Amino acid sequence: MLGLAAAAALLYFGVAAGPAPKEVAFARAGRETLVSTIVTNGRIEPSGYTAVRAPRQGSLLKLAVEKGQSVRAGQIMAEIEGMGFAAEIEAADAQMVQARSELAVFDRGGTAAALTEIDNATASARLELDNASREKEQTARLVEKNAETKEFLSAVTGRVRQIEARLEALTRSRASQLPPGGKEPVLARLRQAEAARALAEQRLTQGTVRAPITGLVFNVAVRPGAFLNPGDLIAEIGRAGRVNAVVYIDEPELGRVSKGMQVKITWDAMPDRTWEAVVEKLPTQIVPLNSRQIGEVLCTLANENGVLPPGANINAEVRSSETVGALAIPKAALRREGVSTGVLVLVQPQNKLEWRKVELGVSSLTHAGIATGLREGELVALPGETPITAGETVVPKTP
Repeated sequence: MLGLAAAAALLYFGVAAGPAPKEVAFARAGRETLVSTIVTNGRIEPSGYTAVRAPRQGSLLKLAVEKGQSVRAGQIMAEIEGMGFAAEIEAADAQMVQARSELAVFDRGGTAAALTEIDNATASARLELDNASREKEQTARLVEKNAETKEFLSAVTGRVRQIEARLEALTRSRASQLPPGGKEPVLARLRQAEAARALAEQRLTQGTVRAPITGLVFNVAVRPGAFLNPGDLIAEIGRAGRVNAVVYIDEPELGRVSKGMQVKITWDAMPDRTWEAVVEKLPTQIVPLNSRQIGEVLCTLANENGVLPPGANINAEVRSSETVGALAIPKAALRREGVSTGVLVLVQPQNKLEWRKVELGVSSLTHAGIATGLREGELVALPGETPITAGETVVPKTP
């Protein structure tokens, strides 16, 4: 009977006392340096890129670069077909040879064959004239001595005159061997052919497309065999050594971002590396990105050896502000009650929980700055496996 009475008494007092107090973890409000960051994502773009375009029309015979390749200024990137220009050069060369040949006729006084024939006839006529002139002189002396008739002298004199007339005709014939119209039209044709050749040669040379700058090929827009028109995009080259990070900032956060802020960049493909960037330019418009409304903030960063490729999707942390000695608690301790933000504070020595409304200041990724509502050293409840409410008595697990 006594044992049953004792058990009943224990059961009565246990029910009267209620459940045991919950064990709750707490954090202490303390002073910290808080760095407020905006965590987001973005993409890598080349810095100061240059578009390489087709200088003329033609088929792309050869493409000597590929995406991601480093190139030097002046390096051959592509070859554009130029058979038509080679034919133009051959035609211009033929016209130049013809014009120079005609000019040589003026310099010589006629064609070589005709001049040779006239010169040979002239030499023969001069020889005949010398012989006839000597015969005329001898015949004249004989006539003075009455050793020859005047009639024979008249015949010899006539032959001399005939030869002289033939020499005069040959001289006139030599002068008439020059082409009609003079040298100026021929010179004009030569200059025209020379200009046509120079232009065709220049356009043929333009078919060799060279890199305008030293950098990284981040875009190749064509394939070998493609037909290109003047101005068609062949490739794009970004300057080596630096890249742009386009960071996506959600519209409500844009007011926290300004030029000169530091940005930490990470890339999932190289998780052990980080890059430091600087905000260079703020967005001029809000654009949709999936379900987000964002502004694209332009940052610049060093990219030695081209480790970060253009087009890479990156993670970004924008350090928007820094507060030294801010009163802070873990963000996990914050609770919502209606429209108010607050914490559950441990009231000692009763170890009861008290709801306290707080106003937030600068916050970091893990800690919230408290502007009002808490004092340094106070303990705030952290979330656990079971819910807790204001007014409860708890067993604190202090840090």
